[in-house]
Amino acid sequence: MLIDDLKEIQARHGYLPEDELKSLSERKGIPLYEAHGVASFYPHFRLEPPPVATLRVCTDLTCHLHGACDLLETLRETVDYAGLENWEVTGVSCLGQCDGAPAVSINDLSYRSMSPDRLSNFVARLAEDGRVARQPTRRRASPGLIDPYGHPLAAESLKAWVSDGNSDRILQVIKDSGLCGMGGAGFPTGVKWDLVRKAESEDKYAICNADESEPGTFKDREILYHYPHLVVEGLILGGLVVGANQGYLYLRHEYEREREVLEKTIRAFYSAGYLGDGVFNSEHSFHLEIFDSPGGYICGEETALLEAMEGKRAEPRNKPPFPGTHGLHGRPTLINNVETFAWVPAILRRGAEWFRSQGINGAAGRKYIALSGHVNRPGVYEIPLGTRVRDLIDNEGGGVSDGRKLKAFSPGGTSSGFLPASMADIPLDFKPLADAGSMLGSGAVIVLAEGTNMVDLALNAVTFFRNESCGKCVPCRTGTEHLVQLLEKVLEGNGRPDMLAPVKDVAEAMELSSICGLGQAAALPLTSARRHFPEEFEILCRQAADRQADPQADRQADRTTGGADAQ
Repeated sequence: MLIDDLKEIQARHGYLPEDELKSLSERKGIPLYEAHGVASFYPHFRLEPPPVATLRVCTDLTCHLHGACDLLETLRETVDYAGLENWEVTGVSCLGQCDGAPAVSINDLSYRSMSPDRLSNFVARLAEDGRVARQPTRRRASPGLIDPYGHPLAAESLKAWVSDGNSDRILQVIKDSGLCGMGGAGFPTGVKWDLVRKAESEDKYAICNADESEPGTFKDREILYHYPHLVVEGLILGGLVVGANQGYLYLRHEYEREREVLEKTIRAFYSAGYLGDGVFNSEHSFHLEIFDSPGGYICGEETALLEAMEGKRAEPRNKPPFPGTHGLHGRPTLINNVETFAWVPAILRRGAEWFRSQGINGAAGRKYIALSGHVNRPGVYEIPLGTRVRDLIDNEGGGVSDGRKLKAFSPGGTSSGFLPASMADIPLDFKPLADAGSMLGSGAVIVLAEGTNMVDLALNAVTFFRNESCGKCVPCRTGTEHLVQLLEKVLEGNGRPDMLAPVKDVAEAMELSSICGLGQAAALPLTSARRHFPEEFEILCRQAADRQADPQADRQADRTTGGADAQ
């Protein structure tokens, strides 16, 4: 895999020297432009020698709500004032630490709940010693129904399958349970497994997509840390049922602690005979390894993930064909996300009816939800599917922070857009949210308190998608840039009442013609904010039009108020 070769070179040098890329090209028989094209695509790789220190502040939605932009500016001023040369200080896309916002990456290690004073102390230690210690963290999982065992090496569902080898029975249980993909698409899990199983090929693969990177989304991080044995067992079961003997766990590279836990679990599974040649001394074999993502939100799209694993730029493929028949290296490939695989052992142990009965308000099953934003107790919660958003915020999250009222919320990550507080009784379930023009998405509820500027948040969200677009298809590449420029003009006071008229057409074109879900959903934060909070856009545009019509009055107002109205 080309990605692994590039990682090895960067581990030795700290970056990818040109002569090393040339040597790699010659050894592998890969044109130099292809190797360079791959290396330049991923944010994890460097083509120039690294700076003395790299400090990146997450500026995406949840961290933005907690003052990340001010923190970034303070950090830049601190580094400049201290005269620290060759230090890289910049913003960065979501680090997956939204329950500890604002988050900062220091030399590729993530730090949570940063304040200006704490960050200044980190800078001082880094300047003095050249390194900083990894931030200690206390992580306790609330007892969840997802784990049917009392021991991490129980693997009773896997043992039961090996003893009878009845794949038809397992598939029927999964189908009857109503388990759907928990990564965003919501596709029926049993149907997907059956499709891959029926695909004819001597070689098949099973992949766990653990590359959650959307702002507000961190539930899989906690499942990987607390229940790695369930994820691994579910992946083995999925692989064996569909006829695969090789599995991969595609992990975002920022999840260092989770990687350590997973490595330990995989080693234990091999030692116990649950992995390798002859699983439980049977004729079935299954091998598993971790593939570290070289970075980028787009890698969470399943075909872009496959492209990365094949040593290419992570640009989504046109579909059909789908990965179930033409996946990794052109072979049938089963791809599910972390939570989907993790629920499989419990469903097989307790039965399909047990899982279906766990939902409420007409929903079937249970779900892990990441809760962040303006809430007193951000975190990951296992809830019945169908739980009302209001109940999640009040009962699990302890209510809106600082005693404020709820203004709006994002029900399924940044790509699900925004809904107003008047809709907080909506159930967290696939169909009700789809009917409301939103989606359950990545399982991330972001809470927005009264006083939040929805135009500013729409810009923040669309900017994330603009930055993370792979650029392969024109509608996404140019559409996101157009929307960002438009919102910047509105917020800067240069908007016009007619400026927002084309937004609907641009959003529709992106949704209909973008290759993957990024471009198809990128405009939703803006269109939903305009739908539910039109007055905030109209006021800014109307004020700008008034100033343009009477610049003399605008200058007089600035002299009178000291510019307060303009701010």
